[in-house]
Amino acid sequence: MDFNIENRNNSTVVQIKSDKLDTHIAPALKSELVLISGKGEKNIILNLENCQYCDSSGLSAILVANRLCKNAGGTFVLCGLNEAVERLITISQLDTVLTITETVADAEKMIS
Repeated sequence: MDFNIENRNNSTVVQIKSDKLDTHIAPALKSELVLISGKGEKNIILNLENCQYCDSSGLSAILVANRLCKNAGGTFVLCGLNEAVERLITISQLDTVLTITETVADAEKMIS
């Protein structure tokens, strides 16, 4: 599996283990996010600290997570972005839509 899932007090942290969030990982990630949301979890933190690269399918998975959390009345936080991934998100103007923090700890503070 290319990601770790950890249930915390009031959120689920999904950490991408691969250095790429692309067409090889994004479909499985989307499925997992839908399952997490289906179990009633409304706060999801997606940790991308290991990711050096993200493509459009990765962005799509990120937006799915954001929508699932919003629809459930929860919070989606993206954290641990490197320069390349952060630039892609800024160019896509998703930095205005997404909640982004430096670390998982910062993300948890936003949710609690």
